[in-house]
Amino acid sequence: MREQLWRLRRDYGQRALDEREVPSDPFELLRAWLKEALEAGLLEPNAVALATVSPDGQPSVRAVLLRDMNERGFVFFTNYESRKAKELQHNPRAAMLFLWVPLERQVRVEGVVERVSEEESDAYFRTRPRGYQLAAWASPQSEPIPDRAFLERRFREMEERFAGQEVPRPPFWGGFRLMPERIEFWQGRSNRLHDRLLYIRQPDGSWRLQRLAP
Repeated sequence: MREQLWRLRRDYGQRALDEREVPSDPFELLRAWLKEALEAGLLEPNAVALATVSPDGQPSVRAVLLRDMNERGFVFFTNYESRKAKELQHNPRAAMLFLWVPLERQVRVEGVVERVSEEESDAYFRTRPRGYQLAAWASPQSEPIPDRAFLERRFREMEERFAGQEVPRPPFWGGFRLMPERIEFWQGRSNRLHDRLLYIRQPDGSWRLQRLAP
């Protein structure tokens, strides 16, 4: 297996990333990259790896789906009693990573996290399929459960509880917004001489751009 992993080498070179040609606003570039990922038909192009840190300093990472993105930040939704939510409430800083392997691209984001408003969480929850809404009530996310049957039984109970009515948003479920301080764009290049452009937010809200060595 070790030898097989050593042999997994692929040279990159589809595109280049030139600091003289990119916009001054990283969100403009990110929207363009996300559009290309969508048009390329990539599976879950809005999936990001989200990293948090526990109170004792243990990092953890998981994939979440990004549901909104604008100049205010990046929004995702979860159970507020889950592990990631508890870690964010203790240490409201996080990092996320977009990875689009077929396009030889990744984007790294670091910043401060806040809860979105109740109104934003309500509005998004209403767009979810009914089954997803019921699952939000049924699953005690990140908690130990005895078996799969427990989840299925809880789901049936929620179906009965909310039969014939709109499913309200659980009070323990809602959104977080990561407000970026650093956004790095990575474009694969030949011979591992990759392009890395880092945007750093300035005190006045503008962005400073610098190139990093690969």
